[in-house]
Order: sequence, then structure tokens, then C-alpha cells
Amino acid sequence: MEKLYYSISEVAEMLGLAQSTLRFWEKEFPQLRPRLTSGGTRKYTTEDINLVRTIKYLLKDLGLTIPGARERLSAKRGEEETKAAVIARLQSIRNELVAIRREINATDAMVEDTIVDGDEWVE
Repeated sequence: MEKLYYSISEVAEMLGLAQSTLRFWEKEFPQLRPRLTSGGTRKYTTEDINLVRTIKYLLKDLGLTIPGARERLSAKRGEEETKAAVIARLQSIRNELVAIRREINATDAMVEDTIVDGDEWVE
């Protein structure tokens, strides 16, 4: 079950960003406004996380400046969010495939080190 709210540390870890970067982006992008508790703790929704993912895509992947990203975000928010979500999913799939390839290579190395002698395996 998906959580309703995430802490700044959870979002930072999830997206590979520093917490200070998230706080800075809140000042630079008026669309990014996570809820604040009475104690001042930030609580991010899934929509906030998708917006942060989009901002990261615009700044880090496309290399836009903050004003350029701000303009692009306000003009084509839905389109950019979709692109960022697709890229994040593809990167996740790639990481899974790399892990599977490592497992296969390790298994192949073990098999190559093993010699079949009749019905017995001899190492």
C-alpha cells in the first residue's frame, strides 16, 4: 500500500537528491509546495514527488537552467511529468536487468569451474 505522505529524507533518498536541494527547489519553483506540519516538518504527496522528479529531469537530464525549467514546467507540466515518469521507470528496469545479468554471469562462472565426471560433479 502506498503512503499518503513522505518525509523529506524519504523523498531525497528515493530520488537521489540532497535534502537541501529539495528545500532550495521549493524556493525556486512555486508549484512545489509540500505540506508543513505544525512543527514545520515537510510532508510530500505522490504528486509532489512526481513534480520533484520532473524538476530533476529538466535540470539534471536536459541541463536547463532554473528559469528555463520553471518556464518549461509551467508551460508543459503534464507532458514533462510524463517524460520524467517514463525515464524513471526505464532507469529502474535497467537497474533490475543489470542485477540479473550479474547473477547470470556469476552462475556461468561457477558452472565453468565445475567439471562433470560421469554422474558426479567434481570441482
